[in-house]
Amino acid sequence: MIRLTVLYNLPEGADEEKFIAWRLTEHQASNESIEGVEKTDFARITESWPDGALPDYRFHTTLEWPDRASFERGFHDPTVQADLKENLKKLGDYSFFVSEVLG
Repeated sequence: MIRLTVLYNLPEGADEEKFIAWRLTEHQASNESIEGVEKTDFARITESWPDGALPDYRFHTTLEWPDRASFERGFHDPTVQADLKENLKKLGDYSFFVSEVLG
């Protein structure tokens, strides 16, 4: 399985509740419609480790594909990439990780 993990913050002054409403509806449907995606989720990060450490990011999104070929077809589709480029304008800092789930 291939997992895309995105950790991110909103830009200074962004309306978090408005973002969450968009993220849980329109954007969730968009993520679910990407070719080959078997699972996607969205979370607000509330704690970090060790105790008392402040999280570096406020939000977390994952998408999962059954294999590398499915990931390549879905994530690298030109329409998906164009949408991603627009959606990144809603974010502050972010990091993307592509992982091969081994177990």
